[in-house]
Amino acid sequence: MNTLLKLGQSLIAVSLLAAIVISLSVLGVRSTSLLEPLELTVYDWLIQSHRGSEGPDPRIVLIKVTEEDILKQGRWPITDAVLTQALERLVQFQPRAIGIDIYRDIPVDPGHTDLNGVLVEHPQIITVTKLGGGTVAGIPPPPVLAGTEQVAFNDILIDSDGIVRRGLLFQEVEDQTAYGFAIRLAMLFLAEEGIGPQPSPDDPEQLRLGPTTLRRFGPDDGGYVRADAGGYQILLDFHRGQNPPPSFSLTALLSDEVAPEAIRNKIVLFGVTAESVPDLFHTPFSSGNDTGRMIPGVVEHAHVISQLLGAAMDGRRPTATPSEAQEWLWTILWGLCGAGLGVSVRSPWRLALSAAGGLFILGVIVLGAFAQGWWIPLVPPALAWFLSGSAVTVSVLSRERKERALLMHLFSKHVSGEVAEAVWRQREQFLQDGRPRPQQLTATVFFSDFKGYTAASEKMTPEALMHWVNAYLDVMAGLVIKHGGVIDDYAGDAIKANFGVPLPRNSEEEIAQDAVNAVTCALAMEQQMHRLNMKHLQEGLATVGMRIGIHTGLVVAGSVGTSERLKYTTVGDAVNTAARLESMDRDIVQEAPGRRVCRILIDEGTKRYLGHRFVLESIGEVTVKGKEQTLMVYRVIDHAQEETAR
Repeated sequence: MNTLLKLGQSLIAVSLLAAIVISLSVLGVRSTSLLEPLELTVYDWLIQSHRGSEGPDPRIVLIKVTEEDILKQGRWPITDAVLTQALERLVQFQPRAIGIDIYRDIPVDPGHTDLNGVLVEHPQIITVTKLGGGTVAGIPPPPVLAGTEQVAFNDILIDSDGIVRRGLLFQEVEDQTAYGFAIRLAMLFLAEEGIGPQPSPDDPEQLRLGPTTLRRFGPDDGGYVRADAGGYQILLDFHRGQNPPPSFSLTALLSDEVAPEAIRNKIVLFGVTAESVPDLFHTPFSSGNDTGRMIPGVVEHAHVISQLLGAAMDGRRPTATPSEAQEWLWTILWGLCGAGLGVSVRSPWRLALSAAGGLFILGVIVLGAFAQGWWIPLVPPALAWFLSGSAVTVSVLSRERKERALLMHLFSKHVSGEVAEAVWRQREQFLQDGRPRPQQLTATVFFSDFKGYTAASEKMTPEALMHWVNAYLDVMAGLVIKHGGVIDDYAGDAIKANFGVPLPRNSEEEIAQDAVNAVTCALAMEQQMHRLNMKHLQEGLATVGMRIGIHTGLVVAGSVGTSERLKYTTVGDAVNTAARLESMDRDIVQEAPGRRVCRILIDEGTKRYLGHRFVLESIGEVTVKGKEQTLMVYRVIDHAQEETAR
């Protein structure tokens, strides 16, 4: 139980726990799809940053029906006769496949019979149907080709924000597999290269073209959350950017302005690009309001075909995504790193700079991974990093404020500013469980008390007595602090102080310096006592003397009391010895009348650290109350001559 309690109170343990809780909370928010729009925006940015350097795909050609073509024909849709004329011209140029992205479910006379003949005669021509679904109505293929392999659906998957990021290759329809427009055309082209669709050797459920497995899109891949993953979908990589394939207008084709070499052995896509025919789609290169960068549906199909050909012939691996478990570990890792930042960086402005630097590094990692074909989530780890760092920093700063308040409460009024700052800098080794750590150390304990206080107090009013006592104590306490001592306690007119606490001394030289400081302080107090007595004598106030006892030895230093009334003090035999030296009987230490206003006694324990810095008078061996062994006692007279001269 004690181990668990200590673990719970550990800053590192609490920070790690906070990081895990925050990371899991972020993952919980992610599971609600609230972060999906942000993550998809990041995906679009990654696409824009890495795609478009290869130029148009030379294996694909567009024959587009433009606005000028419609004006020239004088109608829309174009007639079956015009379409037949265009197809006959294209067939003469010997393309590998022709895809007609124009619906022909009903006749558009004249020329319907001739069109049916061309379609049936040339199996490399693929026509389109629309599967529809939901509120979208389906559109059947040309009746003459119904049920043949010359039919493919041209449905385009659109995300909730209106952007196309996925391609649909296959779809189960009434227990049969329907082929997508792009995969049909790609398979015709690849057949002449000796490449056909195969199941992946690692997973028969995955499609393989040439050396590349087209990984099937899952509902939670990348930044998606519970997306509709029906059919066989793939992530589109738009590796050729916004560059459409080479294109010719319908008028140019019919006017013999298209060279046969531009068509031979290629995939020809026949579709409409006229502005008056609404068939435009957003891609990662455009936004919901950027209609100027929308692309026609036939160009969208060209991007999918280009990706399929690149996978089969160029070995281009499609964009991969980590598993759900890997995403969790990735997010939690950044949460833990954020907690580490909060523990190590305990300044708000430094946290802001470090957090920004961490986000930059995360962005670079995600960008670099995308360049290598991996879409790694950015938003959840970024939130886990920032929130964990912020929460832990706030917690650490709150804890430090409490610790500083505690330390300042214990020491600020009783030590010098330098000592207080030193205690704060070394608080990690000084504090334990929110309060000063008990420790045994060698210190010099200092007791002082007035002589003649009782007689003087009997002649004063309470107000005058308090003013008189405070006048002495203010001066004496200031001298203790000035000489590096720590005020431990006041008891009426008495002062207890410690030299060598709260931070342990690490050498004999430091212990000796504490002893010297204590004795130097005692002599300075004697001088101040002289000055105060002269002033009080002139004011008609009582004068007093002082007894001081000093001993150097082992003490136990720590805090006693409750959290509301905490006190830092020292206990042990050394404390008792210093107290006995201060209160030693007059008949043991004889004092000539009027000789000294201040009696300063030390024992051998302190003397051995003083060297020859002070003039000492031997009192002799003395038996004191509570100690079996006698003490060799000395009275401090003054600084040694060289010290005085200096």
